[in-house]
Amino acid sequence: MRQAFISLPWTSAGRGTVEQIKKSSVFEGVTAYHWLVVLIASGGWLFDCMDQRIFALAREPALKELLQGSEAGLAKLKSFGGLATAAMILGWATGGIIFGVMSDKIGRVKTMMATLLVYSGFTGLSGYAHSWQEFMVYRFLVGLGVGGMFGAATTLVAESVPAGFRTLALGSLQALSATGNIMGSLISTKIQPGAQDFLFGLSGWRILFFVGILPALLVVPIVFVLREPEPWIKAKEASRRGDVNQKPVGSLSDLFRHPRWRYHSIIGMFLGLAGMAGLWGVGFFSPELISTALKGEPQHLVDTVRGNATALQDCGSFFGMFTFTFFAARWGRKPTFLVSFILSLVVTIFVFNNLNSARDAFWMLPLMGFAQLSVFAGYSIYFPELYPTRLRGTGVGFCYNTVRYLSAPFPYLMGMLADWLLLAGYENPFRLACSIVALIYVVGFIAIIFAPETKGQPLPED
Repeated sequence: MRQAFISLPWTSAGRGTVEQIKKSSVFEGVTAYHWLVVLIASGGWLFDCMDQRIFALAREPALKELLQGSEAGLAKLKSFGGLATAAMILGWATGGIIFGVMSDKIGRVKTMMATLLVYSGFTGLSGYAHSWQEFMVYRFLVGLGVGGMFGAATTLVAESVPAGFRTLALGSLQALSATGNIMGSLISTKIQPGAQDFLFGLSGWRILFFVGILPALLVVPIVFVLREPEPWIKAKEASRRGDVNQKPVGSLSDLFRHPRWRYHSIIGMFLGLAGMAGLWGVGFFSPELISTALKGEPQHLVDTVRGNATALQDCGSFFGMFTFTFFAARWGRKPTFLVSFILSLVVTIFVFNNLNSARDAFWMLPLMGFAQLSVFAGYSIYFPELYPTRLRGTGVGFCYNTVRYLSAPFPYLMGMLADWLLLAGYENPFRLACSIVALIYVVGFIAIIFAPETKGQPLPED
């Protein structure tokens, strides 16, 4: 059975001419192995996103406990929350670049396995933190694995499936990641992060992080089912033989030496910055927005509303990413990105200025999730289409993770801005700070004007 899966023609794996791609049906040439690739790669990214949601929900309760005895720290809880988020994003960016290069050098499958073990292991260790400094270190290390998974998973799928199936496969991978966010939210309604003595004398947030170890079990199907895609094998073999015409594999310097790949990388960086900074600098503060709207209510009620409402936010994300995939296949990548960035800006500002009750949260957060996460389907579809096989993992890793260095200050700056606005006497400082940071989406719809259209094109080579 495994041999049957393996005997796939190289030309069907994301290659083919423009005419072949346009004439082929979406599911032409799709085998059981192709579905398994999409399923397992989606699982790796899905559990990655489950960790992100667990962190977003557990961040505030964890820091409240770890900052006990520090009145100054507790007074600046939003700033510390932003700092913890920044630490994770910095790790994410670093891991994304390191593992992106690794995926070109040692393979997509091996890299997926390594990133999975890193992020699940250190998520579990986050539950053992005994100081806010220790918590920051663990979140940075979690970020290393989280950052590497996206590039490895998307390049594996892009190079493994038939060209006509590529857009749907990559869009589905990103959309299914919302399932991980939903899982994290729903788990938090049963293991409430704000509970001080939930199990064995441990706080709820600690147990919640321990649950994050379980995704490590996905390493079993990765080892026994997945294989390296044929385009990568051919590129690696050519590099190993020292072919005269073979260019470097997994080379960051070569990524910027070639004018075409350099231009694509700059465009991808600005596109990624808009969505990433908008999500982490604003969107993932929806639990804090609910806490603000429900100030004075019992903690167990706040935790329940936060868990259920963010689950609905992630349901909105799921539909937003599939909607982006549909229109990217019909309209093209550029117009779909443009509409998504404009929608993200308008909806985010509306939600952060008008959510005032639990009822509001149950319909406004899904709307915001739909808008903000739609562009992430675009990243999974678009970024692999910008680079040749020898640089695909490196290029995707650069676009998706370098922007995290640029995005990392945004959560912290948002927290500092909220604290400053509070001291300055502004009404609703947290809401106002989030509305200001949301203007980063303007960068996205400016960048897409200069981006190349890749709809209907084969994966590039040089």
